[in-house]
Amino acid sequence: MNPLPPAFSDWFRARGWQPHPHQRAMLARAEDAATLLIAPTGGGKTLAGFLPTLVDLAKNPRAGLHTLYISPLKALAADMRRNLTGPIADIGLDIRVDDRSGDTSQTRRKAQRADPPHILLTTPESLALLLSYEDAPRLFAGLARVVVDEVHALAESKRGDQLMLLLTRLEALAPGLRRVGLSATVEDPPALARYFHAPGAAVLHADPGPSPDIRMLATEAPPPWSGGGGRYAIAEVLAEVKRHKTTLIFHNTRAQAEIFFHHLWLANDETLPIAIHHGSLAREARERVEAAMLRGDLKAIVCTGTLDLGLDWGDVDLVIQIGAPKNVKRLVQRIGRANHRYNAPSKALLLPANRWEVIECQAAIEAALAHDLDGEPRGAGPRDVLCQHILIRACSGPFDAADLYAEVSRAGPYAALSRAQFDACLDFVATGGYALRAYDRWQRLKQRPDGLWQLRDPRSTQLIRMNLGTIQDSDTLKVRMRGHRGPLGEVEEAFAAALTPGDTFLIGGQIVRFESLHEMHVEVSRDRGRKPKVAVFMGTKFSTSTQLSARVLDLLHRDDLSALPGHTRDWIALQAEVSRLPRAGRVLVESFRFEGRAQTCIYGFAGRGAQQTLGLLLTRRMEVAGLAPLGFVASDYATLIWSLDPMTDPAALLDPEGLRDGLEGWLAENALMKRAFKAAATIAGLTPRNFPGKRANARQATFSTDILYDTLRKYDPDHLLLDITREEAMRGLIGFGRIEEMLARTRARVDHVVLDRVPPFAAPLFLEVGKVPVEGAGAEALVAAEAARLMAEAGLA
Repeated sequence: MNPLPPAFSDWFRARGWQPHPHQRAMLARAEDAATLLIAPTGGGKTLAGFLPTLVDLAKNPRAGLHTLYISPLKALAADMRRNLTGPIADIGLDIRVDDRSGDTSQTRRKAQRADPPHILLTTPESLALLLSYEDAPRLFAGLARVVVDEVHALAESKRGDQLMLLLTRLEALAPGLRRVGLSATVEDPPALARYFHAPGAAVLHADPGPSPDIRMLATEAPPPWSGGGGRYAIAEVLAEVKRHKTTLIFHNTRAQAEIFFHHLWLANDETLPIAIHHGSLAREARERVEAAMLRGDLKAIVCTGTLDLGLDWGDVDLVIQIGAPKNVKRLVQRIGRANHRYNAPSKALLLPANRWEVIECQAAIEAALAHDLDGEPRGAGPRDVLCQHILIRACSGPFDAADLYAEVSRAGPYAALSRAQFDACLDFVATGGYALRAYDRWQRLKQRPDGLWQLRDPRSTQLIRMNLGTIQDSDTLKVRMRGHRGPLGEVEEAFAAALTPGDTFLIGGQIVRFESLHEMHVEVSRDRGRKPKVAVFMGTKFSTSTQLSARVLDLLHRDDLSALPGHTRDWIALQAEVSRLPRAGRVLVESFRFEGRAQTCIYGFAGRGAQQTLGLLLTRRMEVAGLAPLGFVASDYATLIWSLDPMTDPAALLDPEGLRDGLEGWLAENALMKRAFKAAATIAGLTPRNFPGKRANARQATFSTDILYDTLRKYDPDHLLLDITREEAMRGLIGFGRIEEMLARTRARVDHVVLDRVPPFAAPLFLEVGKVPVEGAGAEALVAAEAARLMAEAGLA
């Protein structure tokens, strides 16, 4: 084992610390080709990843870039710089550290390339940009190590797939490069190790530490039957905030965070210092909140996923999750923000937003305590990302196709990529494909007489670099206060277009009044004391994971339900008495009439996206069968369809082959496919969004890709981008894979129950149907009256 140099031992001892076993183990593995360290939040993962770098540079001083640190968040890279410079100065090391992201000034970026620091902290997008420059071989020639933080978070999106391709490029420029991956929440370590390093990285497990202190928040009022946001428990949440030093209050969507913060502030009679933090707020606003947290100035922060990862946020001693977490890994990551210290139990409270979420929250608590993490299987690397990587490689200079194929097939997600698939991507990047090769704008590469490929027009590098990355910008507009230059944040363009002067909405916890819409921003003024509209912020609407759904189904059938509150136990018992409880191995279908219409409720427990797709497919098949479907609504657990005539043979309509045939026909014309095509075309470089001096707005970009989509479907139906679009839609956008998983799990076995009343489990879905905007002070009373009527119908009054 490599010994810790005296200066480092003295530094630990001066603080009363001892290196953790996994930190010493990482030092001993300093020469390993690839290591994946799995350690709990607050377990010193980052220091473990950097310790070999610091020791090596202390023993063997040198110039040039030694270690690259890559994180999914810009703020995490900046925070890491602060955390590293302290120990480096204390130990007396001559090591330069700098960070680079989209927020870094052009002057600093040029300086970093001309005279690189020993340690550069960056993001996947900034690394892609660096590798696109002609001087990349000089900059990275001496690179010895790359440390990737929060690998699990990156692996869940195309950012991770792109990063794995970039790492293979780095290895080609710096043979012998060593990889270190850091993660806290991993459901399948061997699979993540193969993803991180195609041959498979060695996996090092740290002591997981004590189990978290996690439970549901007890409330005086029961949760509502439907909806989200947790407003019914504002008083209890505020009481917990008062009892703790700093509380993070997590929400699953930005809009819900804004609503909750608004009502929390209205109830904050003692004017406790509380703030809000999410991705639609201006960077300056987020940085002010982060600085206040680090100083310990805030009692509570209402937030979203922007505070999920790696940053050490001061004296946070409680996490409250509002609404079911939908994913156990996300829950574990979030509760790890509290008591962010090694071997200190995290403390968290879950607040279900509605009655179904009471069951889901209990299932999530049990999964977290059992260290039973969830995750979807990782598919093959997406080819639109590969197309962009080919463009990145071309920007840095001519390349040999065989060499590049050998490079990319060493990346974990692309290990199974065939040469034919690679050549198809290369042909697309070079010519645009069969239907587009006649147009000069898509002729981007050419092959030289010596066989090497290069850019057809070297001037195109600027346009390519301006559009690097896989993060799809939401179609948003900046919100600016009248008379002020800096933005408050941003809202979706579709929301802004629907506003009329005088309309009010929430942003950053304050009510603002819409004044006018300019080309690239929304102008507002302050508005006090009025009920606001709610901004439709861009953000993921999570579906409950497959594993968590399975736990919910298991929980329903237990003999002992004492872990659940009395009102939920009574609800489950009444469902069992009136109808049946859904089972893991079968699909429960309930048929009944309500308000003169035939109603069908299908319990698939496949997640919201899949249940919505199931509704679309079934109503399409019902139309063909002459049942006259009128509409549907879906939740994470069920799909409710109303029609003129009843569904008498649900097993036939749920036939897997019939559903798949219906899917193909439905997809061809569906707007979701055009949305998937737009994303793939943007990433693959076919339809750039950013141009020198201007940016295509959402309407222009959508119009352009819609025309391309229709053209390719007509004249080149086997075009690479259409193939990619179909893959993307099947795998993620529409959730059909979850439907197939549900049908395979149940083998299409159906329990069909015909009832003469609204069944208890179906009743909350009617409140989803009835959610229409009602203006005025009586809105909540009307909704409450409708809920009471429905629940009485279901025997739940």
